[in-house]
Amino acid sequence: MTTHQNNTTQNIGYALAPIILPDDNGFFGEFGGKIQHPELAKALQEIEQGFRELIQEPEFHAEMQRLRQTFVGRPSPIYHARRLSEHCGGAQIYLKREDLNHTGAHKINHCLGEVLLAKKLGKTKVIAETGAGQHGVALATAAALMGLKCEIHMGIVDIQKEAPNVSRMKILGAKLVPVSEGAGTLKEAVDSAFNAYLKELDTSLFAIGSVVGPAPYPEMVSYFQSIVGSEARAQFLEMTNQLPDKVIACIGGGSNAIGLFSGFITDENVDKVGVEPAGKGLDTPYHAATMTKGVKGEIQGFKCYVLLDENGNPAPVHSIASGLDYPGVGPVHSYLKDTKQAFYESATDDECLDAFMALSRFEGIIPALESSHAVAYAMKIAPTLPKEAKLLVNLSGRGDKDIDFILSKIEL
Repeated sequence: MTTHQNNTTQNIGYALAPIILPDDNGFFGEFGGKIQHPELAKALQEIEQGFRELIQEPEFHAEMQRLRQTFVGRPSPIYHARRLSEHCGGAQIYLKREDLNHTGAHKINHCLGEVLLAKKLGKTKVIAETGAGQHGVALATAAALMGLKCEIHMGIVDIQKEAPNVSRMKILGAKLVPVSEGAGTLKEAVDSAFNAYLKELDTSLFAIGSVVGPAPYPEMVSYFQSIVGSEARAQFLEMTNQLPDKVIACIGGGSNAIGLFSGFITDENVDKVGVEPAGKGLDTPYHAATMTKGVKGEIQGFKCYVLLDENGNPAPVHSIASGLDYPGVGPVHSYLKDTKQAFYESATDDECLDAFMALSRFEGIIPALESSHAVAYAMKIAPTLPKEAKLLVNLSGRGDKDIDFILSKIEL
């Protein structure tokens, strides 16, 4: 499996990191693949061709650099969480502050690229799913910025949990489609959005929210998110004169994780750790620990590790974090797991809540529940490591959206 770095990215500030490429059929090893549905296959081929042309255009890179600097606020800084590190003992914990991006998470990184691609292809509308609402908010923001219509499909369970993001999407002009089928969470939102896209293939673009789905989405979203790892590597070297011992990110579909990992993918001495939701416990049915408990299978048109029920269908899953409750995972992560280039751990709902409160109280930073899984793992592993060890956590989002839900779960 190869990596690439587009030569046209060299003058955009931080060069995009190398990313792992699929083969011509969209596979990362045995994972991934292209959609077989004839109409969708034709539409996704148009997207793939448009993406490959777009990333060769100097004008595109100039526009992305302008928007990153003046609209998103990049580069996002790295912050040494000294008080949290002292509280945990052992290794020093650093945070890549993607929570400081405009819209409050890493999702804006690929949403800008997806909407620019939609405009290049002459589309008038973008359609997407969302779990925690961060992708929905970011896409609605990018669509408003560039004058496109936006339609977001969201499970009714997540609508209830993530009310602030629902309000933001509506204010930004997006049409919100509640999804009540099945568990009413992220998987069902993806199904619903794809069905809507099928009816508007000529005028719309499906803007997926993670490194999941059939080709070209895993590669495309990885490409746009690789700015996280590019910045992080350069910043960490400048700050500490060394690379981190471990880079850590939460993982549902895996976009923020592959964004961070990409900056260190060729550094064998840097452990890449994805932290997935153990929910109420790995010994219960109430988790979404796909890499830990899943099997090789297929979901929504691509092959990956997946959690299946007794009938061989994608299983209902659970996480306190709406953005992580998905029974599959990105094919590139499945490949990294099998080739042992990355490792996958988990954190429970309770550990996540503890990390949420610890980062808030020790550092004055309120993290998203998704990101709190990565913080929880860093807090768990730090005491087992020497003080000179360095952990870099991707703080992928801020927790404004989660505050009401948190207050319903804990007593302050």
